[in-house]
Amino acid sequence: MDMSVEQFGNVAVVRLQGRLDLASGTELKQQVKDLFGKGNTTLHLNLSGVEFINSSGLGALVSTMKETRLRKGRLTLSNLASYVQEIFEITQLSHIFEIYHTEDEALNSYRAPVAD
Repeated sequence: MDMSVEQFGNVAVVRLQGRLDLASGTELKQQVKDLFGKGNTTLHLNLSGVEFINSSGLGALVSTMKETRLRKGRLTLSNLASYVQEIFEITQLSHIFEIYHTEDEALNSYRAPVAD
């Protein structure tokens, strides 16, 4: 799995490419741990390049969410392929994760509303 990280304001965006399974799930959890170590608590995972996900990959995402919540942070996901979206719906994880169609929609959700 390939991962790239980019900072957008206070949001760390992690873009994933490849298979999200046991090995890459471990890599993802380490990457997130490193981001937390740098003070990031708001994370966005762009899953547009994820072509396969299994229970270990889902477990890594759940673990990431739990760690984010423990730090009073926020985690969003976007760009789920139809196969991945179907897995999220079957497992009911689509009701637990904050999922957006696009990365831009997710990043816009982090912006504070402007007062009139």
